[in-house]
Amino acid sequence: MVFEKQHIASSSSNNLKPPLPREDTPLIGKGKPLSSQSKTFANVLIAIVGAGVLGLPYAFKRTGWVMGLLLLFSVAGLTTYCMMLLIHTRRKLESFGNGFAKISSFGDLGYAVCGTFGRFVVDVLIILSQAGFCVGYLIFIANTLTNLFNGQVSVTSSLSLGMSSVTAKSLYVWGCFPFQLGLNSVPTLTHLAPLSIFADVVDLGAMAVVLLEDVQLMLKQSHEVITFGGLSVFFYGMGVAVYAFEGIGMVLPIESEMKEPSKFGKILTLSMGLISLIYGAFGALGYLAFGADTKDIITANLGAGWISALRGDFGEDVTAYGLDGCCFDSLFHLLVFKEELGWKGWTMDVGIVTLGLVLGVSGTWSALVEIFAVKV
Repeated sequence: MVFEKQHIASSSSNNLKPPLPREDTPLIGKGKPLSSQSKTFANVLIAIVGAGVLGLPYAFKRTGWVMGLLLLFSVAGLTTYCMMLLIHTRRKLESFGNGFAKISSFGDLGYAVCGTFGRFVVDVLIILSQAGFCVGYLIFIANTLTNLFNGQVSVTSSLSLGMSSVTAKSLYVWGCFPFQLGLNSVPTLTHLAPLSIFADVVDLGAMAVVLLEDVQLMLKQSHEVITFGGLSVFFYGMGVAVYAFEGIGMVLPIESEMKEPSKFGKILTLSMGLISLIYGAFGALGYLAFGADTKDIITANLGAGWISALRGDFGEDVTAYGLDGCCFDSLFHLLVFKEELGWKGWTMDVGIVTLGLVLGVSGTWSALVEIFAVKV
């Protein structure tokens, strides 16, 4: 492995050399701005909380609300644990003093552990997952704007432009695209912290409105609900929960830009705990409010208006998300700490890798079956 070879070859004279420059190393010796604890907290929240939360009530409908809560909290704990594995692995590698520059991304860690092949595999998977998230959000935004501003016009109506035909949704997607490129060009998460705080406020406010609506409906009418949906929906429930906690690939950049990295574990645990409670309440109350009539996107149950416009085309797609990030977290941790781990550590790491592979394969297969199934 790369880190072992360079560790053996290093000497006291080599340790005095400055780290090799990287592609993101500034030409002028001015360090990057670092994030305070509050900004780090905001960045963690916005990295984790996403549109996947809207599918939780439907997932609870299929799995049962008790089983759904158990799966959700289990995935939250496992995700937090694996995120900290990444941090510990990175700190261990940087402590070797073997000439590596600061490891600030998942790809850097893959290179440090497995060389060029490790970086390539990690980067490809991150690009695929993040591109999928971006596409999903663009579609979500387009559907929302279409429902809001084109409610009186048929969604299939189009504007003829020469030889082509462009729907309202397409126009909204392409209209958002320049803003997406602009955000992608921001070089550091610290600069995005104010926008993250604003997004957190909007997210929490929107969820609060939906929760209030759920409680009001529950007080008016009760529905028959199930507690456990059986093992047949286990993988589906796990897929939705994993999709809801989607920001595991951002943990290294966020921690590397923190002023006090030693406090990152506390910030991460606090953030994940808060997110888990919000997710649990959102999923359970949404299902209890509508029972068997719960739609795949909860806002579709809320009738006409601004809230009901917030809907996407998720369907069964979330089952395709396995614990890929957790797989690499545990695998890299096992490769770096293999001589220090006891049997419990080996069992945890190997178990998480195995679980991630099983869920990834089964979830992808289930999604493909749903996509290509003949609709009668």
